[in-house]
Amino acid sequence: MKILYDVEQIPPIAKPIVTVGIFDGVHCGHQEIFRQMQVLATERNQKTVAITFEPHPRIVLNNNQDDIKFINILDKKIERIALSDIDYLFIINFTPEFATLSPEDFIREYLVNKLRIGTLVIGYDHHFGRSRSGDYQEIERLGVEYGFSVVEVGEVCCDGDVISSTRIREALKKGEIEIANKYLGYRYSITGTVIHGNMLGRKMGFPTANIALSDRYKLITANGVYACYILVDGKWYEGMGNIGFRPTIEESPLTVEVHIFNFDEDIYGKTITVAFVKRIRDEIKFYDTEQLKQQLVQDKIMVQATICKK
Repeated sequence: MKILYDVEQIPPIAKPIVTVGIFDGVHCGHQEIFRQMQVLATERNQKTVAITFEPHPRIVLNNNQDDIKFINILDKKIERIALSDIDYLFIINFTPEFATLSPEDFIREYLVNKLRIGTLVIGYDHHFGRSRSGDYQEIERLGVEYGFSVVEVGEVCCDGDVISSTRIREALKKGEIEIANKYLGYRYSITGTVIHGNMLGRKMGFPTANIALSDRYKLITANGVYACYILVDGKWYEGMGNIGFRPTIEESPLTVEVHIFNFDEDIYGKTITVAFVKRIRDEIKFYDTEQLKQQLVQDKIMVQATICKK
């Protein structure tokens, strides 16, 4: 997949199959859009182009940015889209000026004049342009006017629920990792740098890697203890993670830490990824560290049994 950041970088492509979206999570619904694009591209011997935006429009347009959180930051979004075998990913710099474009202006200037679009593939609830005024009927009208076809991909459901980025974010905020993973089609994960902690876990026989996250807008799943897989230097390990405020030890800012099973290497300063499998329990304030240690022993047994079933 070739990544483009400027309209002037767009090569001459004959009537490409194009989609436009935020693609937060690149979940199963998004993957179905990409799959149908691939089918059309194979039938017509054409290229596929996905268009997304950076920064996220909500960051640019929303004054209260503290509440803005996303399933995937840009680098992870790029990784997931690349797995769908899209030929080109065009990342548009979203600015306040860009936000004023009407749907027709966007389609004419970018899709028609620059990309010379052949087909636009969109999700069933797609809206774009100024004030999200471009709906399917408007897009279909513009397709007739500018000579491209429009394909609408229907909703993708799982267990009777429509898959959407909003639904996945809701599940993550509740710690419903198994639901989120099912709708994503892969394991929700976080990536960050290992930093020094207070070393108390090591004293209890459960050394932990404390993680400084790489992006302030990354959505962190609910507090609690989780069964996890941890990626270190290209290799996956089993482990258990904790998200919370360490109430037994001392109230602290929100921390993310993982205990990696059968692992005793110095990884301070390294970037690791934690993929979440299942939430085991809530974060609890224990009477003392000895009681906490006894619970950690039970947590490890439960996590190992959980991972063995996956």
